[in-house]
Amino acid sequence: MSIQDSFCPKCGKPTEQDGLCNKCRIGITPWFTCDRRVKSTQCPSCGAIKQVNTWTDTDRERASIANDLAKDAIHIHPDVRRPSIVITVEDITQNRSTASITMQGSLYNIPVEGTCSLEIIWNKEQCDRCNRISGGYYEGIVQVRAEGRLPSTFEHQMSAGIAQQVEDSLQAGGERLSFIADMLETREGLDITVGSQHIGMLISQGIIAQLGGRFTTHPKLVGEKNGRQLYRITYSVRLPRFQKQDVVLSRGRYVEVIRVEANHIKVLDLTDGIPRSVREEDIDRFIGNLRNAESAMVAFADSTTIGILDPETFQTIESRKPKWLDIKAGQQVLILRDGDQIIVAG
Repeated sequence: MSIQDSFCPKCGKPTEQDGLCNKCRIGITPWFTCDRRVKSTQCPSCGAIKQVNTWTDTDRERASIANDLAKDAIHIHPDVRRPSIVITVEDITQNRSTASITMQGSLYNIPVEGTCSLEIIWNKEQCDRCNRISGGYYEGIVQVRAEGRLPSTFEHQMSAGIAQQVEDSLQAGGERLSFIADMLETREGLDITVGSQHIGMLISQGIIAQLGGRFTTHPKLVGEKNGRQLYRITYSVRLPRFQKQDVVLSRGRYVEVIRVEANHIKVLDLTDGIPRSVREEDIDRFIGNLRNAESAMVAFADSTTIGILDPETFQTIESRKPKWLDIKAGQQVLILRDGDQIIVAG
């Protein structure tokens, strides 16, 4: 049989293939379907979106979410080529919107076009994380303390910053339940209440990596769920007695703490500028920290002596010139006080 002898059994027109012609095939083929209603569940507190039973953080605008919901509600026949979709969303109320959709494409080499509309329901539900936070749920507390002293303001700020960085990293990686429930400065230090044991461990490790010290864990059984014992863990972080940039008196010499290690302390001798290692028991007393040092002007300087203008009394006080500093008259230097003595620390 030749091509000229092939006819569409429905309309009788000539066709290049056996069976129905393309136009009649389109007439009996539903080339698209459109759901009548879709629903989006979003947390009113943090904006996370629920997909099936999984919550996902997002910062997308409602219009962008509505556009994707409408696209997912359209089901186009796989034989349609070069499909084009235009979506217009109109808010009816705060909880309901209408999406008007226009579709175009090519089916069996014939242009097709269609329209549909659907309703978008905006549902509000508290997510798993916000539900735990509002309910006071937590799995651990990181307690930041210091040996033989109170943590400094700098250590408070550093610890809080490290905790926030750890939380941000875990949240970005999808660990929604690894959150910081509370952060409280106490008289003894800093208490960080956490939503998972994983974040508690990482925060503790991050703090000692930056500030030194050590930490221990103290679990406490608080109940049982689905046959599994539930524990809350206290992460006891102990910062070292001396911290970076502390100036101390060790065996009659003023030194600056560079780093606190397991069995000794690395220091910089403020007289000759030579790094040394000392033991904690070799330290006579604490003088101050460079973060709290005063700025003073050098009135004169020679090869061995400098004159420092005391910022409190405005009198010039002579001091031995540190060998490791190139000090000239008119410059500013950092000083700490040990009684009546002024210590040039930088």
